[in-house]
Amino acid sequence: MSNINLDTDPERNPENPEAKHAPELAKPDDVSHLSFAEIAAQGHGATKLDPDAPAVLSVDDLKMYFPVKSSGVVRRTIGHVQAVDGISFEVPQGGSLGLVGESGCGKSTTGRLITRLYEPTGGAMYFGEDRTDLAKLSNRAMKPLRRDVQMIFQDPYTSLNPRHTVGAIVGAPLSVHNVVPKNKIKDRVKELLEVVGLNPEHYNRYPNEFSGGQRQRIGIARALTLNPKLLVADEPVSALDVSIQAQVINLLQELQAEMGIAFLFIAHDLAIVRHFCPEVAVMYLGKIVEIADRETIYGSAHHPYTQALLSAVPDVKQAAVGGRRERIRLEGDVPSPINPPSGCRFRTRCHLAQDICAKVEPPLLQIGPRHKVACHFAGELGDAPRTPVTSGLLGVDGQGSPDPSVTPEELATGPGYEKRWFDVKSRQMVSA
Repeated sequence: MSNINLDTDPERNPENPEAKHAPELAKPDDVSHLSFAEIAAQGHGATKLDPDAPAVLSVDDLKMYFPVKSSGVVRRTIGHVQAVDGISFEVPQGGSLGLVGESGCGKSTTGRLITRLYEPTGGAMYFGEDRTDLAKLSNRAMKPLRRDVQMIFQDPYTSLNPRHTVGAIVGAPLSVHNVVPKNKIKDRVKELLEVVGLNPEHYNRYPNEFSGGQRQRIGIARALTLNPKLLVADEPVSALDVSIQAQVINLLQELQAEMGIAFLFIAHDLAIVRHFCPEVAVMYLGKIVEIADRETIYGSAHHPYTQALLSAVPDVKQAAVGGRRERIRLEGDVPSPINPPSGCRFRTRCHLAQDICAKVEPPLLQIGPRHKVACHFAGELGDAPRTPVTSGLLGVDGQGSPDPSVTPEELATGPGYEKRWFDVKSRQMVSA
């Protein structure tokens, strides 16, 4: 088992219950002037991308529609909430994929689909070397695979049963899956508590006796009990202070390095995602609109929604020197997922939208070695094309009407990346 251990000295660790009257955020050094990235970098640098790593999870055209029922005695289905609508991506073995987007875009639903807390409406989720399709398994057949796919929940206050001790919470998966003999569960739980930086002697304490950061560590310990291959982390640090966030993220990085765990990391905070995830996917209204490696997303995003998200990230250093980048303000509200807009779902809030955006849905098109974007006018900020780059590929004219003189291209729509891609500047297919 890993020998990872964080500082549990009660006089130095503000999260330890034995540090009486010590505020949770108190630290030996003042970090109030530092950003998350600067605090996290004191422990570990940003996670690196391994482009040759095989996929531990391959999601293809995943869909989740929730039925909307009418009121009255006879309740009929009158519509569907299209929470997730045809998304595809891969999570590399031992790597991390970040999933970002505003509230209601379908991030958490995607995580719950992968852990089979929801049964998907359509699509496939291929897991492991034998590419078992999680979407097709019954609950009985899924049980053995739950050892390999675990989840860290967003809220450390509601995800732990207040009536159970920490020992019962962390030890429950061991009992359900008969991983260790019953007389060995206590020792195993104490070992896991030590791994996540908690005092093993707190085995018999209840969740209300711990701070928020400690509760999230308990949730991490519970997820690690079965040595999973994939962890779905649903905003695991959003409820924590920035200094505690950095501690938890560094802990996850250590666990990933030592145990080879892959992460699907769901978050709002783009700074945290940038530090933890070498690859990032951006969601909007149930669709992935852009997916690429870290440097491409943060340095040369091609989708107007991704550019708007990045412009909203506060930059303390730029503010200090007086150089504030221009904020891109989106007009209007997010459309309803019950009745999403035709064509491109972002067109109702996009300053680049033209007729083609309402008529034809843009494909998630590969435009670089590890870069995909779903936009008819894909381009870097301030350098968007005036005519749609996708018209020739889709067999339509500039307004989105069918063009008999143009033969549509056969585009790869599955997860992963191809050796050939479409160059948006030359508007030609190129090879690596």
